[in-house]
Amino acid sequence: MTSEKNTHPSVELIRDETFAERSRMVDLLDELDSHDWSVPSLCTGWRVREVVAHMTMAYRHRGLRFFVGLARHGFRFNDFADQVAHEDTSTLTDAALLTALRENIRNPWRPPGGGPVGALSHDVIHGLDITEPLGLSPAPAERIRLVLEQAGEKNLAYLGTDLTGVRLIADDADFSMGTGPREVRASAREMLLTVTGRRPLPDQSPPQR
Repeated sequence: MTSEKNTHPSVELIRDETFAERSRMVDLLDELDSHDWSVPSLCTGWRVREVVAHMTMAYRHRGLRFFVGLARHGFRFNDFADQVAHEDTSTLTDAALLTALRENIRNPWRPPGGGPVGALSHDVIHGLDITEPLGLSPAPAERIRLVLEQAGEKNLAYLGTDLTGVRLIADDADFSMGTGPREVRASAREMLLTVTGRRPLPDQSPPQR
């Protein structure tokens, strides 16, 4: 993986971008009606409200409660998170979920082992899970670039991303990834959707001669 920018953003910058993304999502969600909250997200089996429940899960499920729940699922976090998301949306209103996000815009939470970038990635990626199916504006390209820029080979492998033979080049940010001979130009948003397995690689095959 290569990047046009080989920088190490400050913790303060990552933190501020994380808070800005949460604030942006609060403003967008505040304009939705109940039908919008019921729209299927990019996360299989989750509507918009389940994604918001998941985004705020860490603020409401902590300490022993979290550990016990995780243990009951054999420490399979995805299974645990799926159950919690559905349980929360069955007991909490959309307004309550939105309030949980609004009251934690500046929460210092970081995913275990993820650090500041993990928190930013969590909010930006799940933000796209909501905005894409609703046709709403995504996070700014430069904010998405920060997420892409910090994605290592290990993280891409976990997501099942295979860029063999491909070099992705952002057309709205100074960033590229991959070293293959096939060059594919896309927006930072499209790149993030691709590397997280949300959308297939943009088809930009060479034109026929």
